Amino acid sequence: MIRLVAVAALRNNDRAGRSFMGENYFFLVGGIGMFLLGMEIMTAALRDAAGSNLRRILTRFTTTPMHGVLTGAATTAIVQSSSATTVMTVGFVGAGLLSMPQALGVIFGANIGTTATGWMVSILGFKLKLGNIALALLFPAALADLLGKGAIARTGRVLAGLCLLLIGLDLMQSGAGDMTSHVTPDKLPGSGPLGLLALAGIGAGLTIIMQSSSAAMALSLVMLSAGAISLVQAAAIVIGMNIGTTFTAVLASTGGSVPMRQTALANLLFNLVTSVIAFPLLLLIRPLLEHIVNGSDEMTALLVFHTGFNLMGTALFLPWTSRFADLVARILPEKVPERLFVLDRHMLAYPNTALLTAQSAVAIVAGRLFSALSAALSERPDYRPLSAVGICDPALEDLRGFLSEIRLSRDRQNEIQVYSDLLHQIDHLSRLLERVRQTDNIDTLLTDRMSRRPALAAGAALAQAGKAVGATHTVERLERLCALVNARRNRHRRAMLLGEHAGIYKLTEVFSHTDAMRWLDRVLHHAERVAHYHRSADGGLPAVVAPTAG
Repeated sequence: MIRLVAVAALRNNDRAGRSFMGENYFFLVGGIGMFLLGMEIMTAALRDAAGSNLRRILTRFTTTPMHGVLTGAATTAIVQSSSATTVMTVGFVGAGLLSMPQALGVIFGANIGTTATGWMVSILGFKLKLGNIALALLFPAALADLLGKGAIARTGRVLAGLCLLLIGLDLMQSGAGDMTSHVTPDKLPGSGPLGLLALAGIGAGLTIIMQSSSAAMALSLVMLSAGAISLVQAAAIVIGMNIGTTFTAVLASTGGSVPMRQTALANLLFNLVTSVIAFPLLLLIRPLLEHIVNGSDEMTALLVFHTGFNLMGTALFLPWTSRFADLVARILPEKVPERLFVLDRHMLAYPNTALLTAQSAVAIVAGRLFSALSAALSERPDYRPLSAVGICDPALEDLRGFLSEIRLSRDRQNEIQVYSDLLHQIDHLSRLLERVRQTDNIDTLLTDRMSRRPALAAGAALAQAGKAVGATHTVERLERLCALVNARRNRHRRAMLLGEHAGIYKLTEVFSHTDAMRWLDRVLHHAERVAHYHRSADGGLPAVVAPTAG
């Protein structure tokens, strides 16, 4: 009888243990989910708070690869997401806002900036243990988000995201606390070469599944603090995370332009090479990491290693940025473009960025049309560029579709004004494209003594406008030339009519010459309006620096 009672008690204890372990697993999984949700809310709120300043930094302060590194690191530290920075960079390359060397600098810096999240999680979640405080702050943060407006709502959202992140981290620690009986370092792949590769694969897989290297890093820190994995195993997982984080950029570039795919490929190659170098580095500096453990703890040693090998990778690639860009271009060469540009639909989530992308695309179309016209309206007319302007038709159609998908907030009047300016530019470019195809008028203008001079002046002005569409000197020069040609057109028409009456000109010549001058007048009018609205739109958008080769 006693034996039966003892057996029943053991069975009950076993079921209770299994139930407790199941509950712990729920804590772990739920904690990961809450961490991911908090990270997404906080990242989106920080990105929205940065607004056009963030995009201005990305497009303006990347004139050299070194500036790009600093910009990428700062941007990623601000928005707490290397994936967001990388995807935005890929989109800017596709829109022509950044060159490949500029983009590479930002990507190098993003890998450094993403290490800031690990330090934040370690300090706030493990050392300061702010989980209980986060529970108390979550309610007022949620109220600020729900009831506040503008900066108050964004601050509340950032704080709410941080609270959820810390609460999720506490749940993860609770869930991992009693897992050491089931998950121990000796049950995972060892510290040999094959074992380290397997652990790196686990890290890459976790990052791809979670779509967040920060969450994967937090899970590694939790498992390390619980004793479920060793420091070397955690370091191998972190190396794999660097490879897994490139998946988002590769996905964003799928179906995009060749420059976008080149940028994503460069990001992948950079992280692969850095990770390959990190393996022997891990074995070499293992005594140093153990020294850090003795002076502090294993989490600090892991974060030092993570930051260190990303800094090392950047230092290795930075002096060879231009050559690395050339290598990527040889691996994935750019063919003759079938389209002038590819508008990245991922940008539609950020209206200001989408408007900036559309403005850049408009400048490309305007530059192509102005340059083609200037080549034809020259001392030695060249009509070949005019024969290739058909590529502008699908470009303008794509622009119209892209703008129709942008969703603007009514309280952002500057964005609404920029949107209107873009619509005006597209309308005038469409009309200009119709005029461009009427090449007979160009022959008439250049063969007539009275109209040749204003035609050549128009060609020179359009050549300048093609290089700087919205520059003040461009707008002013086109305005003056428009007024001059309009006055000359009226005088020319009266002179031709008098000449026809006197028998000097045939009636067909009068019609052809007056039509040609009217054509020139309308071409300059549309060009001047495009330049005018481009300058107006530039005033409501972040300043953009033309891509450089260095």
